[in-house]
Amino acid sequence: MENLAKNSELVSKLEALLFIYGEPMEVKKLAKILEAKESDIAGGLELLEAELRREERGLALVQDKGKVQIVTKPEFAKLLEDITKQEFTEVLTPAALETLSIIAYAGPISRADIEYIRGVNSSFIMRALLMRGLVERSVDPKRSNTYLYSTSFELLRHLGLAKNSDLPDYSKYKELVAHMHEELQQKDAVQQNPLAPADATIPESQQPAVLPPIENPGEEMPE
Repeated sequence: MENLAKNSELVSKLEALLFIYGEPMEVKKLAKILEAKESDIAGGLELLEAELRREERGLALVQDKGKVQIVTKPEFAKLLEDITKQEFTEVLTPAALETLSIIAYAGPISRADIEYIRGVNSSFIMRALLMRGLVERSVDPKRSNTYLYSTSFELLRHLGLAKNSDLPDYSKYKELVAHMHEELQQKDAVQQNPLAPADATIPESQQPAVLPPIENPGEEMPE
């Protein structure tokens, strides 16, 4: 009974991690994050894969070369394609504008950091912004399996800006984001070495609730 409960908890954690990460994730990284053996992670992934095979589930598990990712099932491709096309006929949603603001002020920035700031999964929004040509991505020189997102030339042209630093209060928010990155690095260091002393965290007064919104580009933006 105890093993069953532990397995259920592991499967739930794996599903949550893979969902929020959104890209292929190494099994050894999952083991490190969850402080578990790779063999236990492999067993948990088998259980998760079996669970996702159920007819009423809309997700599936893809495993290849020591990496794993949660994706949508192929049978829903047409539905998701229709939703994506519909996005291009409408103005950007508040969530998309929020994400675009984060990229404009904090970029180049990884999707994991964007989701840390927003607190929710941003996979669909990131894809929509990329397809609209509002943002672009490049491989992180420090981590080859991670992308960094930044504003596109097309967005700057539409906003009438020569560069990102022309945005209102750019320096102020860029500095706050730098502090946030330091905090994330401190948390990573503590996870890797629990005995190491943690540095002071950022005062709440220095952490903005939201970044200044970018004006909605509207329907005239390229699809």
